[in-house]
Amino acid sequence: MTLPIEDHTFGFEGGHTHYIAAGPENGPLIILIHGWIAVAETWKPQIIALSSLGFRVVAPDTRGYGGSTVTNDVRDYRLERHVADMLALLEHLGREQAVWIGHDWGCGLVSSFASHYPEKCVAVSCMTVPYRTVELGMDALVATVDRNIYPVDEFPLGQWDYIAFHIDSPKRSAATLDRDPRNTIKNLYRKSSAAQYGKVGWTASLRKVGGWWGSADSAPEVDIKNTMLENEPEIYEKLCDTIKNNGTQGPNAYYLNHDVNYKYSQNLPNEGVLTMPVLFIGAKWDQVCDSSVSGLSEQMRKFCTSLTEVEIDAGHWVAFDKPCETNAAIVKWLVTKVQAYWPGY
Repeated sequence: MTLPIEDHTFGFEGGHTHYIAAGPENGPLIILIHGWIAVAETWKPQIIALSSLGFRVVAPDTRGYGGSTVTNDVRDYRLERHVADMLALLEHLGREQAVWIGHDWGCGLVSSFASHYPEKCVAVSCMTVPYRTVELGMDALVATVDRNIYPVDEFPLGQWDYIAFHIDSPKRSAATLDRDPRNTIKNLYRKSSAAQYGKVGWTASLRKVGGWWGSADSAPEVDIKNTMLENEPEIYEKLCDTIKNNGTQGPNAYYLNHDVNYKYSQNLPNEGVLTMPVLFIGAKWDQVCDSSVSGLSEQMRKFCTSLTEVEIDAGHWVAFDKPCETNAAIVKWLVTKVQAYWPGY
């Protein structure tokens, strides 16, 4: 049985958050935090699967996306502000704790939240972006680059060059992504392939070629059949709408706060060591957040005392690309590592 997905918005000091939810209101709470560029609805496969098991599953649009707060102040997208939004969501839901699951930049938010408020986390899971990476800033990411794939003289920042493009050319970055929302989304959500494994990613050369798609002012045409959205028209429209209605200046600003995010990541409880169960789901074919052959996961392994790692043959959008495998990994982890949180336990 598929439970209905509810639509909610609430206000708090500093903004408002739109979220979708499913499952019994008194069920154990799981909160899903999306990344760049995504919306709450991209978690649909996980919302359906987990709510049907008796969990209360909530997926917000994070700041800058969908129906949530959008501002023009870059500092409004720093991790400290996001953590405050997550605390407000938890308070609004009337809960003290949750299992928090993030993808991409959502991992940065979940990791930062868990490190500052471990008492509010029953367990945490990160998909594609390990703990102790993006929340520590650009230098921490570059330090993990596999120099066999990205020689330092040719690719000084490795696959993270696209972040420098955001920083160096924020107006051009946003303008190119905003000009044709439909093709931007189709390009970002192209189908993945095993042929990408261990190869140089396109994000390593953005500044060299002049932009997201070279000198082009907008994303090129892509057939929807070549994307993961081919059979998900409602999600595709939601993704297009977040760019059309809000632009990408806010989402891109997540990349513009490395300095303050690094400062925020210092002086953590338990020196940043996470003792709650942690699940990391890596995407083997992900050329940007490569945890298969690079050193991206090394710090996570040092700072998580109850870590489970799973690698799925998928591209960056692992939960959307391979939903059955992703859901199976989450459920197995919940059963084996977070057993007392299971509905009806």
